[in-house]
Amino acid sequence: MDKIDRKILALLQKDSTTPVAEIGKKVGLSTTPCWRRIQKMEEDGVIKRRVAILDPAKVNAGVTVFVSVRTNQHHDKWLKEFAAVVEAHEEVVEFYRMSGDVDYVLRVVVPDIAHYDRFYQKLIAQMSMSDVSSSFAMEQIKYTTALPLEFVEDKND
Repeated sequence: MDKIDRKILALLQKDSTTPVAEIGKKVGLSTTPCWRRIQKMEEDGVIKRRVAILDPAKVNAGVTVFVSVRTNQHHDKWLKEFAAVVEAHEEVVEFYRMSGDVDYVLRVVVPDIAHYDRFYQKLIAQMSMSDVSSSFAMEQIKYTTALPLEFVEDKND
């Protein structure tokens, strides 16, 4: 990747519906070479997909809960089963295996605490876990899906 690719990615991260001709103009390319670069980044898996980012409050998913999970089961079979259980819950929008005191963290979005409690009851009924704790986000201060591009190595360096 070079500086032009990074500029293209920055523009697409802001608005993936921007026409290729407009992106090309902003990065100093005509439409066809710009489109080829975008296609190559899609083929290479740099661009994984293009999505719409929704307003959680307007789709009745305005409560964010961070769920910390601890387990004494540290083998592949348990993780695969747990991952399958988590994948089946659409309320879970992010799922991480962690270092430190917590083994896994889930980000869950729901309309209210009652919905979260139903999710929680289903989760603990499906899997054996040592400890599950929940933290409710009081306010979202920063949120972005844009990744920093300053760390991308320039193929021309």
